[in-house]
Amino acid sequence: MKILVLIRHAQAENNLEETTDFNRPLTTSGKSDAAKMAGQLKKAGTVPQVMISSLALRALTTANIFSNTLNLQEPQTDKRIYEAEVEALLAVINSVDNQNQVAALVAHNSGISDLLYYLTGKMTTMPTCAFAIISFETEHWNEVSIGTGKLLQYSFP
Repeated sequence: MKILVLIRHAQAENNLEETTDFNRPLTTSGKSDAAKMAGQLKKAGTVPQVMISSLALRALTTANIFSNTLNLQEPQTDKRIYEAEVEALLAVINSVDNQNQVAALVAHNSGISDLLYYLTGKMTTMPTCAFAIISFETEHWNEVSIGTGKLLQYSFP
């Protein structure tokens, strides 16, 4: 069995004239929410062995907060995640090393909400800093595909 944790990045600053979308930092509230949600994930007993994040500042900061709270190694990054649609996100998941039973993906909307629906058939829009825990009856990440996941938990701040 494989377990995937989908995490939408925490709330980021808006309307920063000197900053590109890619470099938007988290708000104070976003940082607090990330710590709170990481604590909830830890309490749920679902601790990823690997965390893969978008390179965008808001996603990577969220991933670092989760990683620190969960006592994980530094998150891996993948440039395919930023502004990705389902196909690109699925390619990232399908390439996870099979030695990892639990993996986490930190990404952006609308891609991450679309991916949740694609994998589970559950129509849910993921607000900032939400996470979804999905199980798959497979031993191989490259077998994760449309409708193969079961939503175990969905939580948001």
